[in-house]
Amino acid sequence: MHIRPALVGLPLAALILTACGGSDPYDEGGEDTAPGSVVIGSADFPESTLLAEIYGRAMEAEGVDVTYQLNIGSREVYYSQIESGNLSVFPEYNGAILAYLDAEAPTGSGEETNERVVEALPEGLEILDSSGAENKDSVTVTRETAEKHDLGSLEDLAAVAGELTLGGPPEFETRQQGVVGLEEVYGVEFGEFRSLEVALLTQALLADDIQAANLFTTDPQIAVEDFVVLEDPENLFGAQNITPLVNSEQVDDTARAALNAVSAALTTEALTELNERVVVQNENAADVAREWLEQEGLA
Repeated sequence: MHIRPALVGLPLAALILTACGGSDPYDEGGEDTAPGSVVIGSADFPESTLLAEIYGRAMEAEGVDVTYQLNIGSREVYYSQIESGNLSVFPEYNGAILAYLDAEAPTGSGEETNERVVEALPEGLEILDSSGAENKDSVTVTRETAEKHDLGSLEDLAAVAGELTLGGPPEFETRQQGVVGLEEVYGVEFGEFRSLEVALLTQALLADDIQAANLFTTDPQIAVEDFVVLEDPENLFGAQNITPLVNSEQVDDTARAALNAVSAALTTEALTELNERVVVQNENAADVAREWLEQEGLA
């Protein structure tokens, strides 16, 4: 999904209504933006919301006034809102934002990826320190499907993908780090792509409504359900370190220091455990964020 130029600059609520066809989030308990507030957003999947809560509560602990606009939608929806200043801070993945900015950019290490992101970002936007925590896109299958078709890597899919249905969020169908790249890099063409909300992918995989799913590698359901994440030997999905994307004019030194402190403390293992608490144990993301920050001495 790509934002049409006519939508750029619209208020965030109007953009959500136009792009997603949903109801106005501000009529459902959303917070009004306070003057001078740092506005933090999230995409519409649990990890992004959790990370936004972590970033926001860390800044609040340092006295920053924070407003939350969560579960906005995909990058194709929220990016222009950071650029226009309707959003101040967003939890991003360095490889994914690079692919969005430059579809031809090569994959590389986290440091190489960040250098390319800095070059590609427009004036007024920047990334802060990346975390060691990394969460990549994946193509994941059940153990039964992996054994039936002898699947261990994305390369193995080429011979059988035509018999299978791939499920994922709608944007995965058109991204280079998605269906497009799977075909170009691995010669993988699925028989069907089914557009599904991230929250429904595990259920659809277990029900065999789809036979492969675009899951994030820190999704706790992978371990719980004994799913198989197919290896990516050609590094299609690249580095995906958790990285704050900010509107430069809207974050001061105090906010920057708080965000960089989170990045310094967050690991992949910790993020996976926090995701499990939110997704599997149904704990409140804000409470989980506060507890982790206190544990790390950041709140």
